[in-house]
Amino acid sequence: MSEPYPANRRERDAWVLARRAPQPVHDPRRPHASFLEAERAESGELVEVLTVLLVSRECPWRCVMCDLWRFTTTTSVPRGAIPAQLAAVLDPNAEPAPGPAVERARQIKLYNGGSFFDPRAIPPADYPAIAQHVCRFERVIVECHPALVGDRCARFRDLLHAAAGKVGGRSAPPPVLEVAMGLETAHPAVLEKLNKGMTLASFRRAAESLRRQGLAVRVFILVQPPFLEPAQALPWARRSLEFAFDCGATAAVLIPTRGGNGAVEALQARGQFTPPPLATLEAALDYGLELGRGRVLADLWDLERLAACPACFPSRRERLRALNLSQAPLPAIPCAVCSAPGPPAASQPSPGRHQVQPPLPA
Repeated sequence: MSEPYPANRRERDAWVLARRAPQPVHDPRRPHASFLEAERAESGELVEVLTVLLVSRECPWRCVMCDLWRFTTTTSVPRGAIPAQLAAVLDPNAEPAPGPAVERARQIKLYNGGSFFDPRAIPPADYPAIAQHVCRFERVIVECHPALVGDRCARFRDLLHAAAGKVGGRSAPPPVLEVAMGLETAHPAVLEKLNKGMTLASFRRAAESLRRQGLAVRVFILVQPPFLEPAQALPWARRSLEFAFDCGATAAVLIPTRGGNGAVEALQARGQFTPPPLATLEAALDYGLELGRGRVLADLWDLERLAACPACFPSRRERLRALNLSQAPLPAIPCAVCSAPGPPAASQPSPGRHQVQPPLPA
């Protein structure tokens, strides 16, 4: 077996970096991608959401499971680059011009593979121009590491509101600013090994800070992360959902842990990571919806990796998509080929509620 997984952050950073492939080169004035999708809003309405994957400097944290660095730059992007990326997607005079579908979007996600409020990734001097581009949307969703939640959040919120107030004929409420943070897992020991650079207590403090500023909180949760026994993946996904809503989240996104960054493959080879089965994601989503404490969404990107049975996978994928949109229970999909009875019952108790587990910080 190769050398043991490092015990401290500096050595873990080096271990993760050593297993990366070469980083692709990106044009800092063009977004990596943009796409339109439907999502159930906090109001209960089904709305179109535009997601723009911005190109910016990579995250300073080296999380062992992260593959988003592939879509970032190694240096800070120049001032004006981020507004230029947004103009390429939103400006009707752009070449090529945005399609008419963009006009249907009522919400926008600005995801940059790191933290929107990292000044080395998104220059604060560009906040006013960014706000001008996105102030027409009802909700603006950005992502941020808990350690970088602070005064910049309120500053950007105020700029959004001011820009919206200058739009002629606008009578709608100012845009809601929502900040998405990666909780990953409520298992304290596993969270520490993920090299995330945070604790459950620091995550809770960041969520409380956002709520005090009047901002909405969205949470990302990994389904079956590294260092967690497969038998414990579903109970801890459930506990993580509970913790997210305890922190005031209005939406939680379940992301099946996947390889693709080198480090996860190395952990899999040494028996410290097992890819999650589709049934675990299904059961976690069912449980989250049963809680009824906020929206729960399954990340369906690259879901084919979990397709163990080609006979039932299309129907089960469609069920997950329908659950995302309806936020209402649907019958499980049994399969005569693989003998899958559908996902396990969502009512199974989760750790922290009915079983003895490490206490969570207050």
